[in-house]
Amino acid sequence: MSLRFTTQKTLEKLQQKAQKTIQRSLDQHIKLAVTGFSGSGKTAFITALVKHLTTQANSQNLPFFDVVRDHRLIACKLVPQKALDIPTFDYHSAAACLLAEDPRWPPSTERINTLTLALKFRSRSGIRQHFSDDHTIYLELIDYPGEWLMDLPMLNMNFEQWSRSQLDVLSQSAYSQYSEPLLAQLDKFDATAQVDSSALNMLSESYCTLLKTLKRETKVAKLQPGRMLIPGDLAGAPIIQFFPLPNHDLVEKAGTQYEQLAQRFEAYKKQVIEPFYKEYFCAFDRQLVLVDLIGALNDGPATLVQTQQALRETMGMFKHGKSGVLQRLFRPKIDKVLFAANKCDAVAITEQDNLTRLLHELLCEHENELKFAGVEVDTMTISSVKSCQHKQVQDQGKTLNCVYGKPLNESQFITFLPPEPPDHVLSSSNWPDQGFEFLSFYPMPAYQGQLEHIRLDHTLQFLIGDKLR
Repeated sequence: MSLRFTTQKTLEKLQQKAQKTIQRSLDQHIKLAVTGFSGSGKTAFITALVKHLTTQANSQNLPFFDVVRDHRLIACKLVPQKALDIPTFDYHSAAACLLAEDPRWPPSTERINTLTLALKFRSRSGIRQHFSDDHTIYLELIDYPGEWLMDLPMLNMNFEQWSRSQLDVLSQSAYSQYSEPLLAQLDKFDATAQVDSSALNMLSESYCTLLKTLKRETKVAKLQPGRMLIPGDLAGAPIIQFFPLPNHDLVEKAGTQYEQLAQRFEAYKKQVIEPFYKEYFCAFDRQLVLVDLIGALNDGPATLVQTQQALRETMGMFKHGKSGVLQRLFRPKIDKVLFAANKCDAVAITEQDNLTRLLHELLCEHENELKFAGVEVDTMTISSVKSCQHKQVQDQGKTLNCVYGKPLNESQFITFLPPEPPDHVLSSSNWPDQGFEFLSFYPMPAYQGQLEHIRLDHTLQFLIGDKLR
């Protein structure tokens, strides 16, 4: 790469950063963190947000989004992104999946994507209305693999701490049917021996296979390193070929297998996680945290507790706090956080509040810390894209609140009576003997090209409504 090309690229990045800084100072640029683990629905949420704001922004569809209800939103459109080295979120392909005659969920994200929306509106208060009739806010969103998000807490660990943390998860009885063969291999592994690349690669492959199995068969979130699951351009690189070790009373002698694994772990943190964190997670203004409580309940008490721990660890990696003009310019912090239990329409409409209360209990300690730091926090249930309809059924004189939809991998629509979700965290001893068996559904067919949602307008109002006054 020539020096001239490198210098030009550096200047372009500086210009982009300066432009965003100016927009931040004028409160014209909002960077929204749409966070969540794999399967939480980030891609569908971003697609639905764009669809509703660009073609479905009316007071009947978004009645609780003030700028729409008051008929002050003039228009919204996708605008070219400034960061030319990051792929653009493929909105049109994702929307085509949801709007197809036989709708399906968009494919999971396997790389970093970004998009920017320009919202043109009329102000009703504040200093803006004295300068111009119309104003434009730029909303920047980033989509990324949820597997990579789970890597962030690794920055606060050394190899020994990480090994203990991972083995604690893998050793739980809920996952032992999948992890026992690998744990047996690790017990026999001689970490004090001289480096044997073939042995390291073999165990690394076994560990990678286990992570993929757990991702496929369970909803456990703490699968690290995330790049083992979605390696991108790191496929086959030694930097992602490491695994946890059960014995930690080892002296890291030069040339030992233990030292080699520890070095790969530290290199992964420095060369993969840190750039990802600094580039994409250090300058957000608002944050939406999508949580798949339905999947965790289906999986069992161990996964629910593990989801709680993973959320706390990951949230601790973001910069939260009260934000003013100077903070937005030089040390931006997230000053609003919304925790949302997504896919709530898979639960009977009368029981959806239980999910809100359950999510609140899972996160109440962290919510308290955020509020103490001056952050505005809320918790709610949403479905960014509806996959079920509420349906009442009479049975032996009783009214049953059911859901109607097309289950995944099925060809027919069914009426289903879902279980009642708990409104608090159940202990293993209080967990129902039969567990929870919620169904997952395809998106509902879009009537006349219009997507349906639950509380997307509430979500938008909480996250950006104050910027559109």
